[in-house]
Amino acid sequence: MKIIIFAGGTGARLWPLSRKNSPKQFDKLINGKSTLQMAVERVRDVYGLYNVFIQTAEKYVSVIKHQIPDLPLSNIFAEPERRDLAPAVGFAFIKLKKQKIKEPIAIIWSDHLMENVKIFHSGLKTGEKLILENPKRFIYLAEKPRYAENNLGWINVGKGIDNRNQIPIYEFRKWHYHPPLEKCKRMFDSGQWFWNPGYFVTSINFVLSLYRKFQPEIYSKLQIMSDAFDTDRESSVISNVYKTLPCIDFDKAILEKTQPSDAVVLKLDMGWSDPGTLYALKEALQSSPRANVTKGQTFHLDCEDCLIYNQEKDKLITAMGLKGFVIVNTQDACIVIPKDKALRVKDLVKKLELDKKLSHYV
Repeated sequence: MKIIIFAGGTGARLWPLSRKNSPKQFDKLINGKSTLQMAVERVRDVYGLYNVFIQTAEKYVSVIKHQIPDLPLSNIFAEPERRDLAPAVGFAFIKLKKQKIKEPIAIIWSDHLMENVKIFHSGLKTGEKLILENPKRFIYLAEKPRYAENNLGWINVGKGIDNRNQIPIYEFRKWHYHPPLEKCKRMFDSGQWFWNPGYFVTSINFVLSLYRKFQPEIYSKLQIMSDAFDTDRESSVISNVYKTLPCIDFDKAILEKTQPSDAVVLKLDMGWSDPGTLYALKEALQSSPRANVTKGQTFHLDCEDCLIYNQEKDKLITAMGLKGFVIVNTQDACIVIPKDKALRVKDLVKKLELDKKLSHYV
């Protein structure tokens, strides 16, 4: 099986830790390693580094080579500019098809954390076997939810249909992204909704057939680029064609248009978490929900459920009497927000980008 790790995002919701020129997946946030390095480590010993590919933006290629020096340059698929995930996934798949690869393909992400890696491996192996049996479908790897988290996507399942290697397999029904908290609590209590990490196993020809069916404009331009691969026109064709692709998410472009019967769901307990917001980073690192998480020169008094993160060695960051707050201080920017506003950091970053005097902080 081939593994594609997507590492092209800017991580705007983790600002100011994550910036356009140094996104979160490259920042060594935990134990001196980046989440990209940890994502590669999870799969390289099982599948071999030669079977690992990284999809990213051109400007991040040098960073990836520095962090994963043994990865062949040919295993890095570089987009000339960001056009969202539907173009990015399609680009990766035509790259692999051009290499005449017929194995199952697993899609994973570079910015997640995971505690139970062996269970993750079991999920990948089970997904691989299921695709070899029937390549015309998606195998979604879902996470057993630990609480009613309304900042994540959720997968709704139907009846159990099988059990492989002690991994339950369910019918797939539908998605729900960022449900309202009260509804999220009901979903959690039902036992019929799981967290959606965005991991899946599938086949190249099946996915490209869906592009041809649901996104003919993208598909035709992918074919133009594919025809130019391994020729002296490759660089110019990709540069000129890729930027004309529509900006659309893969879920909206492809997944939400497929029939529920074209997928099954594996329920896993990977200990997965997505530090996609500053407060989610706190949740990923905390010892308990009420505990504070601190890093760097910090001091707090009578605080609860806070993230206090300081990157300046010669500055002390203090806090008192706060509950459910995030404080992040970097060399050139600082943010202080209540935890329930963590998702809106992306809106703040957009405002900064529009301000000529402040856009360089993004």
